[in-house]
Amino acid sequence: MNTDLCKFLNIQKPIISAPMGGAAGPDLVAAVSNAGGFGVIPLWGGSVDGLRDGIAQVRDLTDKNFAVNLNMSFPYPGLLEACIQEQVFAVSLFWGIEPSAIEAAKKGGLVVFVSVGTAEEAKRAVDAGADIIVAQGWEAGGHVWGDVATMALVPAVVDAVNVPVVAAGGIADGRGLAAALMLGASGAWIGTRFLASVEATIHETYQQGVLAATESQTEWYRDLYHVNWPNAPHRTLKNSTSLRWKSADNPEHGDRPGEGEIIGHMADGKQIVRYQSSTPNPGTTGDVEAMSLWAGQGVSLVRDVLPTAEIVDEIYQGALDVIQSCHANTCDT
Repeated sequence: MNTDLCKFLNIQKPIISAPMGGAAGPDLVAAVSNAGGFGVIPLWGGSVDGLRDGIAQVRDLTDKNFAVNLNMSFPYPGLLEACIQEQVFAVSLFWGIEPSAIEAAKKGGLVVFVSVGTAEEAKRAVDAGADIIVAQGWEAGGHVWGDVATMALVPAVVDAVNVPVVAAGGIADGRGLAAALMLGASGAWIGTRFLASVEATIHETYQQGVLAATESQTEWYRDLYHVNWPNAPHRTLKNSTSLRWKSADNPEHGDRPGEGEIIGHMADGKQIVRYQSSTPNPGTTGDVEAMSLWAGQGVSLVRDVLPTAEIVDEIYQGALDVIQSCHANTCDT
């Protein structure tokens, strides 16, 4: 599986960890890169100094390449400039196509990933200089940019551009990686499976919810959990908050049952209110089950907690087994 993506990133396994805000810290990101994959750390939510510190923490744990994820709907120029000054290997840009950001990153010597939801967006990103396209299907957990399913989106994007394409959304095991490669992708972008890693920085209640969930226990919402991020659709586990909202006939903000109710506190003591976008970390207290529990439709394939390196190896070997089995069956016929 020495794909174009592997050659471009100088990695051994075409597996990229999704930038799961609040769940993917330096330990997880470095572990993916050390295992032969490629880690992506989300550092868009804080200050420039915080970004520099996050980069330094990953570098303390690995000498392998990784990317910094930046959100185009929030102020990013200062963060992008810091990435250039720090000479990180790559940046991952999401939530919109910003040609000026792509051009600035390329001029600064960085490899540029851009996440898209349509083939047309992919073409625009490549025209602006993007090196790698992440085709994010609707099955993905967390914030979901587009509304096309992975199976349909990936081949459409592959046919539209001449750069490596990474498949995202609903991929959680070797079969998913193998399927992505068969669709023409050069690798897979995986998030939900890494929620059940030793290194994931999430609360035990959240992790146990992931382990117990079936494929039908996630839902896509246009704007259920939010904090100063309008028009940001997302997918999470169903929970008491979402069920209470649906039982009230899906009312808009300002008229939702329990809206503004304090349901817990972050590790630093900050309040968490119902319908807030807040990944529950190990230090979170309160009604964790009622919080925003991000997960994709591949969650039913996640059944055990393992070190990140073992997850990378398991997915890679699983894909090899599937590909070799298909090849053998084809030869037999």
